[in-house]
Amino acid sequence: KEERARYTEQELLALVDPYDGEEVGPVDEYLQFFRDPYMRGYAAPSDPNVTISSNKEDADYPLPDEVTPAGSKESEILWDLRFAVVSRLRNPEAVSLDYIYEVYQRLPEPRIPYLSGRLRHQLLKTLAQPQTKNSRSMLRYFAVIADIRNCGLALTPPEWNSAMSFAGRYVGVTTETETEAALKIWRDMEVEAGIPATDVTFNILFDVASKAGNFTLAEMIYREMESRGHRFNRYHHVSLIHFFGLKMDTAGLRAAYAEMVRAGEMIDTVTLNAVISGLLRSGEEDAAERVYERMKASVATKAALPVRTYSTDRAITHALVMFAKLGRQFPALRPGFQQASPLHPDLRTYTILINHHGVAAGNLGRVARYVDEMKYFHIPLHGAVFLALFKGFARHGGYDRHGGRTAWSAQRLESIWDAFVAAVDGETPGLEIRTWLAMWILRAFARCSTGESVLDAYDALKGRWQLGREDEVFMADFLARMLKR
Repeated sequence: KEERARYTEQELLALVDPYDGEEVGPVDEYLQFFRDPYMRGYAAPSDPNVTISSNKEDADYPLPDEVTPAGSKESEILWDLRFAVVSRLRNPEAVSLDYIYEVYQRLPEPRIPYLSGRLRHQLLKTLAQPQTKNSRSMLRYFAVIADIRNCGLALTPPEWNSAMSFAGRYVGVTTETETEAALKIWRDMEVEAGIPATDVTFNILFDVASKAGNFTLAEMIYREMESRGHRFNRYHHVSLIHFFGLKMDTAGLRAAYAEMVRAGEMIDTVTLNAVISGLLRSGEEDAAERVYERMKASVATKAALPVRTYSTDRAITHALVMFAKLGRQFPALRPGFQQASPLHPDLRTYTILINHHGVAAGNLGRVARYVDEMKYFHIPLHGAVFLALFKGFARHGGYDRHGGRTAWSAQRLESIWDAFVAAVDGETPGLEIRTWLAMWILRAFARCSTGESVLDAYDALKGRWQLGREDEVFMADFLARMLKR
């Protein structure tokens, strides 16, 4: 059984070292003030007269006896849809979102009048919780949203927030395009629908603006949230740590971390991962390594760490929010709650470390050490880790600028490749051959080995991937272009 160390507030603060012994001030010292609270006209000012209807009838409309009468065929489809949605809400592994959406589309248009208010909200809640936000899951959610709005029915604040989250986070790298889309939905929510933004709304907007590198807008959103009296929770605190990391402002990062501790929020692996990521991005490798070592030391016994899944991650996050709330009400309980909060390294920790030391710095020795420590903690090699490893070989393999062979040799690449093939054949969870991963594998072989090895790798990948026709054509073209160089 895993045992965790107990931490006082001072010990939690000491997990992250101050820079050069410098005293950490309050977060406000590291944020600039802006006069425009209305985000370039995107959102209306806070209006105390605007309220969300609390009538249960509004949220539940239409009731089961008010829906469009269904024939035998429609009734069968509705039963399938209701069963699939409820099953998915109980167990995300039970039913795929593709299947749920396919059943929904079987209903004759307009589809929404066939759904009771309860089923409509359950359907949106289900579609808002894909394991990965991408263009497919976004378009699926937006299609149902469009059906609802075309029928003149209102969305709840969580449903607006989910739409905003999809608009800003469906791509791997957030740009101004995604930021503008999220801001437009915010405007629709407040100006057209008359529903004021919640604390979750502001956290999504702040996160999207930060990841797009629009720090001025992010700080404006932060101030607007404060002016409306929204209380910070763990999501906001972690986003603020991430914000300062993206700005490469480690003094602000440390202040945001200290504020989170003093606010009574539970410090966990997610929090420390945000700290490590920001420190590495800012060039403080030694400080990041010390945080990582303290995360390892937080596990008092040398036991296997529990396997984290999408469902358990969500459950843990909700538990930590509840722990923080109870800890503020009953301070004597807080140390016990903090002890129950996981601080150990997880897959995300190692992905951050391997991406930095492997892809950015080219330090194969460090990468090998982290892979060994993943085995020590029984953390399986995930697709994200393999992607980072193959990127490292593609960027640093072969010969250096002086003509000497690098540590990223063809032999070591073959070793990683063998482990990857074994993991794919063993159906390791979280490992799927998509175009992005396949491209970096081929680049790695092109950099470190021969054209024949590239073709062998391509054939092995082709025999194992499950790509659509368009993606297969794309990969064939990519291979042809690569071999011509």
